[in-house]
Amino acid sequence: MKNLSPFFLFVLLISGILPVSSIAQQNQQKSRIIVIGAHPDDCDSDAGGTAALLASMGHAVKFVAVTNGDAGHHKIQGKALAERRYAETQEVAKRLGVTYDVLDNHDGMLMPSLEVRLQIIKKIREWNADVVIAPRPNDYHPDHRYTGVLVQDAAYMVAVPNIAYDVPALRKNPVFLYTRDRFQRPNPFRPDIAIDITTVFEKKMSGLDAHVSQFYEWMPWIGHYEADVPQGKEERFKWLMKQYDEQMAPDIRASLIKWYGEGKAAKAKYAEAFEICEYGAQPSEADIRMLFPMLVKQ
Repeated sequence: MKNLSPFFLFVLLISGILPVSSIAQQNQQKSRIIVIGAHPDDCDSDAGGTAALLASMGHAVKFVAVTNGDAGHHKIQGKALAERRYAETQEVAKRLGVTYDVLDNHDGMLMPSLEVRLQIIKKIREWNADVVIAPRPNDYHPDHRYTGVLVQDAAYMVAVPNIAYDVPALRKNPVFLYTRDRFQRPNPFRPDIAIDITTVFEKKMSGLDAHVSQFYEWMPWIGHYEADVPQGKEERFKWLMKQYDEQMAPDIRASLIKWYGEGKAAKAKYAEAFEICEYGAQPSEADIRMLFPMLVKQ
């Protein structure tokens, strides 16, 4: 591509057509990951294990909740609920070794507006993100769907200097990844990357355990299984662990084999998976292993 004009090379770069190795600093030692979810517990559910692994290896991880969670309860509401849920996120940050930001947008009312798009652009830029992780825009919950749309809409704009110009634009386009879901239409989730989180599964669950208002109160109430939740703290945590103790799907296992080899993949009990978004930088296998250095074949 040496005969292309500088401008055209720039367009290719920020559009994600050039590989990550053409953009990223070759001497970079640590990845910078930002996980964006709709509510103050979504990042933890979707990528808490991966975040804990990366943080333990010295990489920088930030969680961002796009809404303040002020509708997610059956007894508490408004400011009091938002404050409680913010406090829960800060406890999660301590337990997982991440930073956790909560944007002040109302729960259940999120729209893919320009105002919120600019908030997300700024968060990605401020973190100087190498990887951005967010939900796919075809979820059952409108806040989840619109979070996916908002992150997609930010994917190109993070490198455009005249958009949100009070925060310097990125000189690279990050890799954008989708978190796993089970929705089949218009197309099912594709596990391009699978991370073995077996060694940090209990730590991930400790993060979810910090969201007392959600996992022990609100979700059991809305899901009509309130009577199943134990009263004691230790018993409650054991119960929560069992809720996530499911058989691994064949496509996730196949992805683990690709990244870790059959021997290590066979030992993995828990995993998180991600799909590479068509927007943003398009990583090679070597790029992915650089960004997620726990992916080592054995």
